[in-house]
Amino acid sequence: MDQQLINLVNKLQDVFASIGVQNNIDLPQITVIGSQSSGKSSVLENIVGRDFLPRGTGIVTRRPLVLQLINRPATSRAANGDNKEGEKKDDSETKKDGDKPEEALSKLRINENNPDEWGEFLHLPGQKFHDFGKIRDEIVRDTEKMTGKNAGISPNPINLRIFSPNVLTLTLVDLPGLTKVPVGDQPRDIEKQIRDMLFRYISKPNAIILAVTAANTDLANSDGLKLAREVDPEGTRTIGVLTKVDLMDQGTDVVDILAGRVIPLRLGYVPVVNRGQRDIDQSKSIASALENEKKFFENHPSYASKAQYCGTPWLARKLNIILMHHIRNTLPDIKARISQQLIKYQTELASLGGALGETNPGSVVLSTITEFCNEFRSSIDGNNNDVSLNELSGGARISFVFHELYNNGVKSIDPFDQVKDGDIRTILYNSSGSTPSLFVGTGAFEIIVKQQIRRLEDPSLRCVALVYDELIRILGQLLTKTSTFKRYPELKDRFNLVVINFFKSCMTPTNKLVSDMVSMEACYINTTHPDFLNGHKAMAIVQERLNANKPPEKIDPKKPPQAHKDLDFETKNNQESFFGSFFAKDKAPKRKGAAAMEAPPSMIKPVAQLSDRELMETEVIKLLINSYMSITKITLIDMVPKAITLNLVNFAKENLQRELLEQLYKPDVLDELLKESPDVVARRRECVKMVAALNSAEAIVAAV
Repeated sequence: MDQQLINLVNKLQDVFASIGVQNNIDLPQITVIGSQSSGKSSVLENIVGRDFLPRGTGIVTRRPLVLQLINRPATSRAANGDNKEGEKKDDSETKKDGDKPEEALSKLRINENNPDEWGEFLHLPGQKFHDFGKIRDEIVRDTEKMTGKNAGISPNPINLRIFSPNVLTLTLVDLPGLTKVPVGDQPRDIEKQIRDMLFRYISKPNAIILAVTAANTDLANSDGLKLAREVDPEGTRTIGVLTKVDLMDQGTDVVDILAGRVIPLRLGYVPVVNRGQRDIDQSKSIASALENEKKFFENHPSYASKAQYCGTPWLARKLNIILMHHIRNTLPDIKARISQQLIKYQTELASLGGALGETNPGSVVLSTITEFCNEFRSSIDGNNNDVSLNELSGGARISFVFHELYNNGVKSIDPFDQVKDGDIRTILYNSSGSTPSLFVGTGAFEIIVKQQIRRLEDPSLRCVALVYDELIRILGQLLTKTSTFKRYPELKDRFNLVVINFFKSCMTPTNKLVSDMVSMEACYINTTHPDFLNGHKAMAIVQERLNANKPPEKIDPKKPPQAHKDLDFETKNNQESFFGSFFAKDKAPKRKGAAAMEAPPSMIKPVAQLSDRELMETEVIKLLINSYMSITKITLIDMVPKAITLNLVNFAKENLQRELLEQLYKPDVLDELLKESPDVVARRRECVKMVAALNSAEAIVAAV
């Protein structure tokens, strides 16, 4: 059962790797990390029992190596020609105890072409490599094919399967060693590139981290453990491997580390002894190296009592157990994620027109027009299913323009922020001509009120523009939302062009209607409107205000009453003369025995002080203007939105579909409209691969 679970994950890895996707659903796997000098490669070769990894200076592992070890009982009797009896014994023991590392790893064959051991690369299906030296050559060749011969790296993994009776079923991912300083022609940011690649693998929750550290260095400075603690701070899914234990100073050991007293890890540490560089140079076999490792731990005073928990055989067994339990615990989650991913990619593939993508152009355009226009109407009417919870959208925004922006904009126009009292007085004089009016002049009122009504045209036309902007906003949302437009960019562009031109064509009559409504209000001043304040009421109101604010008259007791009357008449007569306020009294020329009369100046302006009559007339005019402007504002606030709705909003709702059909549903343009973008074609191809892979993955996990 243990081997079956690990084989299951191997199959899943192969399924996704075959389509160029690695670990798409976070499959359980053991990721191997460490610095370049930590002895990572030697650990892996000892577990496999073969020399098969590239060696050299600098970055040797430049792509992730997904190493699937598969225990396969020996079937050949020519595997060990030196000892026929031994071979039989090996075969029988392998078949009986194929999962015991102590025995499996002690029976390593020296023959390089053992028919029971071979490797297979996923990128070379059907080829068996019995010569492990050629496996090394192929790793180098395929790496250089992907990254070139410089020291660059690539996240694209190499998948290698090794079948052998001398391995435990296990899956390991060997990652590039951590480096700090670029060497030779390495990229300047090589450290960041490697760290980013390692993080992509070890940060996945289902990844078991195998952190390799040289025992003769300070554990606190271990690059592998530092990196592991960034993604696994509690140490729950990290296992430590201590290499080069035999190279430690005399009298020192790693007992405190193994006991978890230095940097505790829940999965613990395993000490190992690898071949030294001299052993490798002298082609010392891994079999003899493993024998030396066994003797080292059995004879070392610090490790002898726990020798069975030290060395490569125990590491392989421990990893096998950890991986098996991890797979068993995560299998339900793996099944669920495969199902979720399958549904997701099937849905996306359907939106892209299915696996073949073949459709009837006419029906696609017709259905897209119908769907778009239905969504457009729904958005304006508020029947859209995608109702936002935190912002206004669609027709609600148009309503906001009408009842908030336009309403407040019109009401904020003050007719007297541009027309001051002096201006009103001047207009009163000018509108009276050469004969001063006996009563308040209606001419001045009409002149001023028409000027102020025309000021309402600007916010009214601005209201039209804002509603147009909201229609364009709805268009943009629908173009983004509709899946067909993602597939056919030309159709999207033509839709956008036709709809915008249609909206623009609606703007001309809408603007004219709104402008005409303002002109209608300005061309005829209806002073008989029931809500309009008439002149008599206005004069009564002003008179009442003036009397309330007029100070009491001061009487000089030394003068007789008639003197006061004469003075009052004289003063009043002077102040209320029609042009009295146009001339400053101290500027009047005085010549003895001659009338004080000269030609009027080239420019005549009134002085600031108003006479009682002028004050009365000005206040009456202001009251009448305010009254009539209020009526006009109410009328436009009510009618302008109706005009915009009639000529722009409703017209678009009712006629947009006809316009789109006339412009787009033509035999000569249908094929051009339905040209798919290269991105969509590539995405469909990816979805087809993913659906096929996920179907295979679902069948694999369903069998367990």
